[in-house]
Amino acid sequence: MDILPQILTNGIIAGALYGLIALGFNFIYGTVKFFDLAYGSVLVMSGYGVFLFTKTLGLSLVVGLPLSILICALFGLGVYRTVYTHLQKKRASNMAYIVASLGVFTVVQAIIAISFTSQFQTIATGAQTVFRLGSVVITQIQLLAVLFFILISVLLALFLGYTRMGKAARAVADDASVSEIIGINTKKITSWVFVIGSVIGAIAGIITAYDTGIEPTMGFALVLKGVIAAIIGGVGNIWGGVLGALGLGLIENLGVWQFSAEWKDVIAYTVLIIVLVFRPQGIFKKKSS
Repeated sequence: MDILPQILTNGIIAGALYGLIALGFNFIYGTVKFFDLAYGSVLVMSGYGVFLFTKTLGLSLVVGLPLSILICALFGLGVYRTVYTHLQKKRASNMAYIVASLGVFTVVQAIIAISFTSQFQTIATGAQTVFRLGSVVITQIQLLAVLFFILISVLLALFLGYTRMGKAARAVADDASVSEIIGINTKKITSWVFVIGSVIGAIAGIITAYDTGIEPTMGFALVLKGVIAAIIGGVGNIWGGVLGALGLGLIENLGVWQFSAEWKDVIAYTVLIIVLVFRPQGIFKKKSS
């Protein structure tokens, strides 16, 4: 049983990463009410952005990290302003939004593969700092993943609860039509939601890049884990998605302990199916904040 604390720690680390992805994904979904699969593009673009700026161009992390995050934020905003607003004007169905977002993701993935090849790449240089607490071992980047998860969760809660823009975002998520009637600029608020959600996704992508490396197809696998966490916790419920992510991370790692690493995705999708069958609305009721 000496390995159990390490398994639980690994579950929390995985849950923190899934939680970051679910935070951004659910934040965007709560406003636009469709699955933005293009969010996976942000996750992969951020990793390759850091790779380009720091390893290829030789810029420092102080410059490379903000540049990568800025590009992802502008990308998220651009997709909303050029693709999704056009679909809104056409009163397109949710399926049209999903197909369009998948198309954006596929194009971005192809461009990245052409530009950087499909080979696996590493960003981290040298050995990572390792921290030990009894039998538990955690690397520096894994610790940062947990800390960033906690920090961003707190900041998002403060933003939604105590800022004018955050309250407006909650109002738009509750009812966009009523929000427009009372004078809220829904297009502006939604634009900021995409920017903030993309920044959160970029941070998750960068952490993943430093922890496990990068490849063009990594975005889809990551966004699916975020979607699963969101569905388990309750789609559109930001904090439900966070708890769903932590639960998913723990269940996955406990399952790997009992079986093998090959079963990790099987376990995740099995949990998803069980939730969809017995509680399709998720563990928590949907709400915007």
